[in-house]
Amino acid sequence: MAEKLSFLKGEKDLLVLAIPRGGVVVGHQVAQALDAPLDVYITRKIGAPYNPELAIGAVASDGTVLLDRSLASRVGASENYIAEQTERERREIERRLAKYRGHRPPPELKGKRVILVDDGIATGATMEATINALRKSGLKELILAIPVAPKDTIERLRGKVDRLVCLHAPEIFWAVGSFYLRFDQTSDEEVISLLS
Repeated sequence: MAEKLSFLKGEKDLLVLAIPRGGVVVGHQVAQALDAPLDVYITRKIGAPYNPELAIGAVASDGTVLLDRSLASRVGASENYIAEQTERERREIERRLAKYRGHRPPPELKGKRVILVDDGIATGATMEATINALRKSGLKELILAIPVAPKDTIERLRGKVDRLVCLHAPEIFWAVGSFYLRFDQTSDEEVISLLS
């Protein structure tokens, strides 16, 4: 990923934003290779009832909510369920921000060239909510950098960013972890260590 972004090395106003937790592992490597600062942008998936891995929407750090109402209806997610899950994820965002950043303020995004990194994308709901939120911040350029994602998801997100780098976009896609030799859960402590 860092090699594909090497044309940005030495750019001033460059910032790598990683989506925790797994995205921080990839983002750290990119930031190191480009001599760029690394920070986090936390967006949390709103999972379907009885299937929390299926994203019916997402909540971004700034409170932006993206919801697939059609999917939510099909899986039986009531308005109360959606409101409860949204509030639960907002609290988790606050907890993680406090843990990962401590007292450091969020980075200034206005006028920056931002590389948004995750370890992969499945449905794209979390990433789309993140992009929508970041677009409000006055950044100069938004580059989405993803190791792997389904082809249709990449095509949907391509028009929402200034540039998209994806290493592998297969037609048949099961799960992000299936494209890694090792896909261990990243701990909060590991995220904190990589950010420091």
